[in-house]
Amino acid sequence: MSNFLTEHLIHRDDDFMVIHKPAGLLTVPGKTEDLQDCLINRLVELEPKTLLIHRLDRDTSGILVFALSREGQKVISRQFQERQTDKVYQAIVAGTLEGEGTVDVPVIYDPSRPPLHIAEPNHNKPALTHWQAVEHFEIQGQPVTRVKLTPITGRSHQLRVHMQYLGHPIIGDTLYATVQQQQLMPRLCLHAEQLSFIHPKNAEKVEFYCPAPF
Repeated sequence: MSNFLTEHLIHRDDDFMVIHKPAGLLTVPGKTEDLQDCLINRLVELEPKTLLIHRLDRDTSGILVFALSREGQKVISRQFQERQTDKVYQAIVAGTLEGEGTVDVPVIYDPSRPPLHIAEPNHNKPALTHWQAVEHFEIQGQPVTRVKLTPITGRSHQLRVHMQYLGHPIIGDTLYATVQQQQLMPRLCLHAEQLSFIHPKNAEKVEFYCPAPF
């Protein structure tokens, strides 16, 4: 198990550690017994001081920061809540998406189809995503686009729903893509690639990068 930390640790100091979460692993435990294996439980076994700050969807990989002190948790959590962190994701989406733009459409939970969320323009809680096309290529003969995604808000499933809303679902997305789009890759092609925030001790900006594995 200690190999897990060695393999996935990006940075560590007295107040926090930055981890590369693999795709397919929950950040926190689920409600049932079969969903107890998760990133925070693995980390607490190795480092009992580990404290949650934010989370990623199970099928999303990439950068997650965990606190190692109460002060670190408080200061960094507040930055996430007040949108003072900078996050950049990389994704591969279906079809040919050109240029760049912004999706400014609220995303809400759909209680009739858990765990799905939907774009709901009339809702009062904003959800904002900037996107930029990076590269066009093909997977199994199907056109796809590599995109850089910058979420300004942090709603559940925001990036996945916004890409579906644009008509370009994320490849491998078992919730929001078509069956054909799901089968183009063995995983959800969404990765938290960059994260920056203010260090809780010295008030300097720290930046972390973890290249996309796809």
